[in-house]
Parts: sequence; structure tokens; C-alpha cells
Amino acid sequence: MDYKPLPIGYENFNRLMSEDYYYIDKTLFIKELLDNKTMVNLFTRPRRFGKTLTLSMLRYFFEDAYDFRGNKEDYRQLFDGMKIMEAGERYTKHMGGYPVVSLTLKSGKQSTFQSCMKELRNYFALEFDRHQYILKDNCLSEEEKKRFRDYMNLKLEAEDYKYSLKFLCDCLKKWHGKDVIVLLDEYDVPLEGAYHYGFYNDMVDFIRELFGSTLKTNDSLNFAVITGCLRISKESIFAGLNNLDINSIMSISYGEYFGFTDMEVQKICEDYHLEQKYQEIKDWYNGYYFGEANVYNPWSVIKYIKDHKVRTDVFPVSYWANTSSNAIVRTLIDMADREVKDEIELLIAGGSIEKPVHEDITYDEVYESMDNLWNFMFFTGYFKKISERFEDRVCYVTMKIPDQEVLYIFENKIRSWFETKLKNRNPKILFDAIKNKKTDIIKEEIRKMLYDTISYYDYHENFYHGVLAGLLYGMEYYSVKSNRENGKGRTDIVLKPLYRELTVYIFEFKIAKNESKLQDAAVEAIRQINDKKYDTELINDGYENIVKYGIAFCGKDCYVVME
Repeated sequence: MDYKPLPIGYENFNRLMSEDYYYIDKTLFIKELLDNKTMVNLFTRPRRFGKTLTLSMLRYFFEDAYDFRGNKEDYRQLFDGMKIMEAGERYTKHMGGYPVVSLTLKSGKQSTFQSCMKELRNYFALEFDRHQYILKDNCLSEEEKKRFRDYMNLKLEAEDYKYSLKFLCDCLKKWHGKDVIVLLDEYDVPLEGAYHYGFYNDMVDFIRELFGSTLKTNDSLNFAVITGCLRISKESIFAGLNNLDINSIMSISYGEYFGFTDMEVQKICEDYHLEQKYQEIKDWYNGYYFGEANVYNPWSVIKYIKDHKVRTDVFPVSYWANTSSNAIVRTLIDMADREVKDEIELLIAGGSIEKPVHEDITYDEVYESMDNLWNFMFFTGYFKKISERFEDRVCYVTMKIPDQEVLYIFENKIRSWFETKLKNRNPKILFDAIKNKKTDIIKEEIRKMLYDTISYYDYHENFYHGVLAGLLYGMEYYSVKSNRENGKGRTDIVLKPLYRELTVYIFEFKIAKNESKLQDAAVEAIRQINDKKYDTELINDGYENIVKYGIAFCGKDCYVVME
């Protein structure tokens, strides 16, 4: 059966529609934008939630477009059958009616200010080049044409590009006779990179001046739409922009236009005959609340459908995890004290936490406090809102992990963090205690590690098994044998020596229902070793010295019995 191709990685609306890719109709975003009549609109959403495609859609709807020869381009056919075409002449009359400046800053990720500005200047130059048709008559003065070409040919200094978009808008207004629509995508990417590489203040100065000239003191501006992941404080970037409307994941408007609604996901499942996979998609990729709209991660839904229309028995994966390093989760874990680790455990277990939320933040403030870090993670997609309340003019949000996909990211980062902790520990005290049969010291060393861990297995036996296996690796002259058949069953862990004259150590684990049952459970573990004759094969193999340890766990406590 033939299906429309899925637009994996396609962010150009013209190409997506011209080549007949599958598209979930979000064109009523245009209607809402026109109804609200705000001059400068900032939309902040997590990565891979359709921001770039949305701006591309706006460009092809509004632009009075010409090719470089000055020939008129007509994009009306791209919107045939779309919802915006049914909204009425009040909205469709705006089609192809305005000059548009469309620029992305997502390429500004370089390690120095100079290299970052060089890359950004290239993108500014490409936008000038796209509009070079206006140079072909006498609408602009010779001086304006020269400056236009200087921007286009990268002959001006980085400092001059602060005013480039304002100049381009003025030129376009002269030629078209209409005010200009400005679309700026991923405005905060250069700021994030600049913070990590140490030139944040220089980049803030550039973006502030660029926005001030383009959005504040620009008589040629009709309206602007800006997108990013994080709302940067007004004082930092948007100083003096009284015409700015900020729409974040907390805002009521526009909630359903970034991400897929439940009805849209059901429709795509029907269209690709994967109705039986709907619940799995819902478990893995649903759970975000933008304003009052419940939405799915669109990138992951599309990737899932693509994989499963080829082979329906493949497992769902965390597609969103692969679009970024997700280092912020590791930072949260590294910065966490015991209270924060308990909160992370609660979140992983499906619970929720309440945190104060403030939308004005800068990248250089993210790591200053745990509250700022929680804020950053909330607004960039790692948590979803359950409810909110206001107290003393502070907004408190109850939040939780949105779905299985993000849960996987947390578990993966915790696993990596824990493995690093085990590698960096000093195991000598534990090893000596095992050899010298000091059960109290063994208990204390295990307790210390348990106290410092973050559980993501809800304290099932395999969690403790992993902890102990990690603690025991590296004991000189010994190898760790895990879940091997011995006697009438499988031993949890055997520390097996290289030489038969050394002692063998058998470990069996039990989970106690509560702390008062720890000792009984540890004794039961010893009894199981004996009843199932876990030492039989070892004795037959010539090992004479065998020590048996029964260890019982309850939460972050344990009890050790030795025979």
C-alpha cells in the first residue's frame, strides 16, 4: 500500500507540500496570529516541536515573493485544502501580501565569538541575497544599493550586522510599498552556545542591539514572530520592547499549534493503518501541556510511525533523546543534594513535585541555583505541568516527567552517573571487610553507596543486584559471576577466585517488606544458599574455603548475615 512519505527532518514548508509529504494541518495558527494583532510575538517551545516549520509556513503564506531575477513567485497552491483557506477572505486576503525577512540563528553554535559571528553573518548575507531582486530598478539610491551589496557580499564588519535587518526592512518597504514581516527562528541558540564557551556578554550585546534596531525602532515593521526554547529576560535581550507578547508553554493561546493533539495522533495512526499502536504512542510520547492543550512530541510520533510502518514489532525508542546530548539531566544529578535526589526518585517512580516557576531567566543564571535548573528543564521539555497556584505573586507549578520517552532519558543518565560513581569509589574498605568477615563494615559500606544513589528501579531486587555487582568488580584475584546456575538454582553473585586456595564468596539478596524484617530476610537468604546447594559445584571443582553472605534490603537500608 502506498503512503505519503513522512517529513523526517524537513522544515521547509514549500518542499514539504510540493513533494506531497504527510502534513498535520496547523494553518489556523495564521488566523490566531492575525486575530491577536501583536507586533512582536515570541514563542518558546522545547526542541523538535515544529517551531522552524511553523515559521516556514508563515513565510510562504504571507510573502510577496520574487526570485533573484525579479519574477513573481506564487505559493497559493501550497495551501489548497488547508484550514486557513476555509477561514474566510478576512484572512486569505493577506496571502502573498507582504515582504518577509526570514532568518534562523540556529547555526550560531561556534566556540568563539568571532567564529560564531562569521557563521551568523553568512546567514544574514543569504537573506540579503534572497532579496537582491530589489536592486534591479531605481527604487533604492546608489548609496543604499552599495550598502545592500556590502551586506550581501560580507564586506562589512560584525558590528554593522546589528543594524542589517533594520536596513533590509527599510529597503524592502521602499520596493514593495508595504511594511515588512520579520521571522526569526531559534533566537537563543547563539546565547546558549556563548554561555558554554565563555563569550555570553558579547553575544547578549549583539542580539540586544539587533533586536532593538529590528523590533523596537523600526518604522518598516508590520509584525514579527520569534521562536526559541527559552524566554530570555527582558532586561537582558528585549530591553524597551513594550510591544512584545511572550507565549511560553504556560500561556493559554496557541497551545495546540506546537505538537500533535490526541485527535491528530489518532488520525495519523488511521492513515498509516497503525491503530493498534495508538496506546503505545500515547504511553511513550504524550503528556505535554502547553497552556490548556495536551500535546504529543511531534518529532517522536513521526519517527515512530516511520519505523513501524516498515515493521510493526519494533520497540519504541526515545527519539527525542537522540536530538541532543541531554547533558542538563546529568547536570541536575551532579548538582543534587540528598533532598533533590529524593525528588528525582519520586519523579522516576511516577510522582510529582512542586517548584516555583519564573519565566524570565538568562543562560548565565541557569546553573546558579537548583530552582533555576528546575525552571530551565521545565520550559525545555523535561517536565510537564500538572497544576499551578499563586502565592505572594509567585507561581508554583506541580510537575512530573511527561512520558516514557523522557523517563528513558533520566534512567539512562542516572545509569551513566552511577557507573561513574562506582568507578571512582575506593573499594578497599569493602573488599577487606568481605575477606575479614566484618559484616557490620560491609553493611555500612553498602549503606553509604545506597544513600548516594538515585533509584530508578523502584527498589526491585535487580536494582540492588546491580549496585552490589558494581561494588564488587575490581577485587584483586577475583571475578564476579552473576546469576549463574549452581546446585538447584541460580546464585545472585559469586566472587570466584583465580586460585583454589583462596576463599569463594557467595552472595544472595532478599527484599524485606520493612526495616523490622531485614534480619529475618538476610537469614532467609543464607537458608536459600544452603537449601539450593549453591556451593555444590564449587566444592566439586576443588574449592574448599567458601563463605556465604545473605544480604537483605529495604529502601536505602540493608542487613548482612554471614555463614
